[in-house]
Amino acid sequence: MPIITEFAAIPGVLLVELRPFADERGRFTETFRKEWFPQRAWANVQSNRSDSRAGVLRGLHYHFNQVDYWYPAAGRIRVGLADLRRSSPAFRRTATIDLDAADNRGLYIPTGVAHGFLALTDVMLFYTVDNYYDGGDEFGLAWDDPDVAVAWQPPGPPILSGRDAANPRFRAIPLGALPD
Repeated sequence: MPIITEFAAIPGVLLVELRPFADERGRFTETFRKEWFPQRAWANVQSNRSDSRAGVLRGLHYHFNQVDYWYPAAGRIRVGLADLRRSSPAFRRTATIDLDAADNRGLYIPTGVAHGFLALTDVMLFYTVDNYYDGGDEFGLAWDDPDVAVAWQPPGPPILSGRDAANPRFRAIPLGALPD
């Protein structure tokens, strides 16, 4: 069983310290079990793999009907988080956390928390979601929005997709269009 702790900066975000089993043959790590997260019914699970080269920034994205669970299998990322849940005591609070494949940690991101990552090295990220992909439930927020101010600290200009480069600023999103 892993050690699961709430990430202090944003309620509901969970850091999962995984337990690898190693011997002379190599290593085995159980990376996900739905019962680790009883606060959410894991139905219609979909798993994905994202490969990014160093300097790529993906996000920020948020959902109303989907939670994410991230596990870096290779490389190192800086995760950016912004709490967009209007009812949260941490509304508009941001945080970053570095995840490195060598550390055997996963990250649970609840609905309404905008998330993205900066690839600090070439990276392979596996992520599991609790609903099938639905483009109608994927929203964006500008990665460099000064009103949200995620402390990415990129070493240079990040590499963005056209879609992420066009994500709106916080001020352009009506308050009623944000998650509860």
